[in-house]
Amino acid sequence: MRFIPLPDGQRLSFYLAAEEYVSATLRPAADCWMMWQVGPSVICGRNQDIAAEVDLAYCAAHGIGVFRRKSGGGCVYADRGNVMLTFITPSDQVAFTYHRFVEMLLLLLREMVVEATHTGRNDILVGAHKVAGTAYHLTPSGHSVVHSTMLFDADMHHMQRAITPPPSKLGRHGVASVSQRIGLLSHHTATTPRQFIAMARKRLCTDELQLTDSDLAAIRTLEHHFIPQLPHNLQPTNQS
Repeated sequence: MRFIPLPDGQRLSFYLAAEEYVSATLRPAADCWMMWQVGPSVICGRNQDIAAEVDLAYCAAHGIGVFRRKSGGGCVYADRGNVMLTFITPSDQVAFTYHRFVEMLLLLLREMVVEATHTGRNDILVGAHKVAGTAYHLTPSGHSVVHSTMLFDADMHHMQRAITPPPSKLGRHGVASVSQRIGLLSHHTATTPRQFIAMARKRLCTDELQLTDSDLAAIRTLEHHFIPQLPHNLQPTNQS
């Protein structure tokens, strides 16, 4: 598998655009793997009603960026306490690719002595608590894209306030709030996000694909596809 290093410190829209560019423009003939961290951000699924499930006023006041990915699933909060992962493969067998990806994550977690399980839906759990969410989609180029948010030590206060799913959605999981359903890997392992990134790269990747300056410029032209149009007064004051 080829590792694709990405520049640190970008908005989350840059990394979503990188997924799009690699899969649709570069069209790699081999499996590719990417990892990154972002500032405080909320990522919404392609079909979600953002205003109904995100406290946009809170996000604007606290500099939490709001973005929309092309895959389905629910809202996710991410910050520098998380690790974001993407697996891109030249296959239109999305479900099969998804299960390959989950198995890789479970093996990495077990190497960290974390006994994690997969729900059969989109979550990876430790006990009854979600420590990673996953989503996937198929690109027009016929590449499968699977991505995940690994929760190491996220700001739970921001997560609780920024994401506001309806009570009916929480009730399906038998909890009353977002924080009751979420677990942090920092409670189960001493491995830091940076150590996890290094370990995953060493275990999974055998070579590297370097993006050129023109690749990075092209990625930035795609970012607007992942930034929803929000009222001006609800735009984050310090989006990162």
